[in-house]
Amino acid sequence: MKKNIAIIMGGYSSEYKISLTSGNVVYETLDKSKYTPFRIHIFKDRWVYVDDEGLEHPIDKNDFSTTAHGEKYTFDCVFNAIHGSPGEDGFMQAYFQMLNLPHTSCNMYQAALTYNKRDLLSVLKPYGIKTAESYYLNLGDAVDTEAIVTKVGLPCFVKANKAGSSFGVSKVYKKTELQDAIDVAFKEDDEIIIESFLEGTEVSVGVISYKGEIIVLPITEIVSENDFFDYQAKYEGKSQEITPARLSKEQEEKVSTEAKKVYEILKMKGFSRSEFIFKDGEPHMLEMNTIPGLTRESILPQQAAAANISLADLFSNAIEEALKGA
Repeated sequence: MKKNIAIIMGGYSSEYKISLTSGNVVYETLDKSKYTPFRIHIFKDRWVYVDDEGLEHPIDKNDFSTTAHGEKYTFDCVFNAIHGSPGEDGFMQAYFQMLNLPHTSCNMYQAALTYNKRDLLSVLKPYGIKTAESYYLNLGDAVDTEAIVTKVGLPCFVKANKAGSSFGVSKVYKKTELQDAIDVAFKEDDEIIIESFLEGTEVSVGVISYKGEIIVLPITEIVSENDFFDYQAKYEGKSQEITPARLSKEQEEKVSTEAKKVYEILKMKGFSRSEFIFKDGEPHMLEMNTIPGLTRESILPQQAAAANISLADLFSNAIEEALKGA
């Protein structure tokens, strides 16, 4: 019996376009002999099932069902492809957990925690996970540029605390540029994290739960043509992503161990992609994404391909792991 799979995509954040692309790749790639996929668009003003003719059918939020062409459809599992809010920050996870509906992402607490860069790094620090020097600001706080520069140095990064895809991120070289960068970050979020610049190799490490085991995928090295791995570098081809990364055996072992350790400490499920920078030979963690991009150009699918895991297999496995854990 084929299982009905709701692929949720869209979302409420600046990342909704990328999410629609990811969701459509999942829709096109899923093994149709095992699953019947449904495209579900989640937007602030509407939750709808979009059929193959492009017609929209409302979702009943009481049980996450839809009625189309005179038939009611319920789902066996939800494939979560929403980057940003409400798919990556815990809201959809909590909703599905209350409905007892299996989904491919991590649990609600883990999603909320990892989406908050400041809180995530604070939780991991006691476990010995190294991070950049940081300074926190909330909207309305007095901005003391002297104190910021004394704490994190220059250049530094100013980031929105809860935004993905490098929205609201600036690299600052001069004290006089700090205020503008802070204003940019506050457009995305009411909390900011300002971090010291780590000079070194940047890598992205995919860790997934695959066939009942936690595995670390081949590592990707990120070489940005721009000043750092910003939105253009991520999505407009202004970066080189080298998989497997050009690391020494020792560096590779260190960062793989750290990434897997973080996944286990946090009791993660599903996909995760963590970013690290090597400083003095040691990996320093920047952040973790729990709904990484799933387009064919995205990093996690590249890593899966390097591990001889096809996209169809990657997506099927995510559904089977979710159903198994239900």
